This record gives sequence, C-alpha cells and structure tokens, in this order.
Amino acid sequence: MVAQITEGVKVSVETTYQPEYSNPANEHYMFAYKIQIENLTDYSVQLLRRHWTIFDSNGTKREVEGEGVVGLQPIITPGQHHEYVSGCNLKTDMGTMKGTYQMKRLVDGEIFDVSIPQFALIAPFKLN
Repeated sequence: MVAQITEGVKVSVETTYQPEYSNPANEHYMFAYKIQIENLTDYSVQLLRRHWTIFDSNGTKREVEGEGVVGLQPIITPGQHHEYVSGCNLKTDMGTMKGTYQMKRLVDGEIFDVSIPQFALIAPFKLN
C-alpha cells in the first residue's frame, strides 16, 4: 500500500491484478485499485474532480479526467474517510498510475488539489 498526505487529506492505494478479466494473449491486463481518502483536517471537504496519468511499461501514457469518483462527489467530514474500488486496463503486464483530486473546503469554498501517490500495477507472474 502507498499513501500520501496533501493539505490534510490522506490518500491510500492498494492494487490487485485481476486474472479473470485479463487476456495476456490479446495484450489486455486488468487491475483493480482500492482508494481510501481520509480527512485529517478540522473542516469538511468535497471531492469534485479526478485526474489520472496512466503509464504502460511500453511507454504509452494516458490521461483520464472527470467529475467525482465512480459517479460520486463525496463530502468527507473531519476524521472520516471515503473508500471506493475502480479498475484500470493496461496493454502490458506492468505499469503505474498517479493523479490528483480536486477538492473543495466547504467552510470557505477554497478549491485545492490533493495528490494521489504513484502506485505500481504489476501482474504477480512478472515478479517471479
């Protein structure tokens, strides 16, 4: 697991390879990732947008951007967290992802970015 704190918001990431949804013969490798966003501040924050940069080990780079996460723009109160699971497909058996969440402090409307730490997506057979 990797984690990073930005502006009092902690983002933790765990990944798992999904062999049942992968097809290596067709260069299709599926990974799931679980994100926990924890509010360590004294004020409520809302996640507005996400921006991902995804790298395959063959040098391909993709960017994904959009509102919220898995259809939600959660409000996270002080001391609470929001968790979700999503997925990413790669054309290679390993790669990385990193990104940012655009957040809003509800007390004053201040918009700020929270870093999503870079994490590896590696098929287990690659480690042998």
